[in-house]
Amino acid sequence: MPEVMFAGPAGRLEGRYHHSHEPNAPLALILHPHPLQGGTMNNRITYTMYQTFQNLGFSVLRYNSRGVGRSQGEYDGGIGEISDAAAALDWLQMANTNSRELWISGYSFGAFVGMQLLMRRPEIQGWVSVAPLANHYDFNFLAPCPCGGLMIAGEADTVVPVGEIDKLVEKLNAQKGISVDYRVLPKANHIFANEADKIGQAIEEHVKEIIERRKEAPLD
Repeated sequence: MPEVMFAGPAGRLEGRYHHSHEPNAPLALILHPHPLQGGTMNNRITYTMYQTFQNLGFSVLRYNSRGVGRSQGEYDGGIGEISDAAAALDWLQMANTNSRELWISGYSFGAFVGMQLLMRRPEIQGWVSVAPLANHYDFNFLAPCPCGGLMIAGEADTVVPVGEIDKLVEKLNAQKGISVDYRVLPKANHIFANEADKIGQAIEEHVKEIIERRKEAPLD
């Protein structure tokens, strides 16, 4: 997986990029957990998401936000990290100008950043949020949410109690035309110590289902 460096708002950002052999392959941007809690693009769940989309035939980018690894800058409370994500998405799209299918996938803090990016970039067609910090951040900005996606929670998560994610999913599903594929993994905590394979399987099932559904949809 080639190392890449690209320009971000606070300096160069470090990433790892897989380019699909399929022409005009779909794209996926992967977002890591909180930088101040040790979150990097090499986090086990982050890497699982990256590898899953790669196996699905996507061109995939994961990267370190500002101040993480070899990425320049310093943590900016979430605001700058959203700008970093936008810069990463710009780079991914410029490297794949003919691609039309675009997904974002984030874990924990990365799920929050990803959903913020979703609201700013209408070309995003699908999303995955693993253990979003529903009790730490206000997700009311998802009104209206542009499209449905996959939400994964851990039943035994003490960082984000599953009830908080239940409420977020309920709010999203109440929106017209939005359907969230919600999966709660039994006994899983916030780090999903034994559930990486299950997360990968859930993503694979969801993405395949959505892409197949789009193929079968009648043209307007």
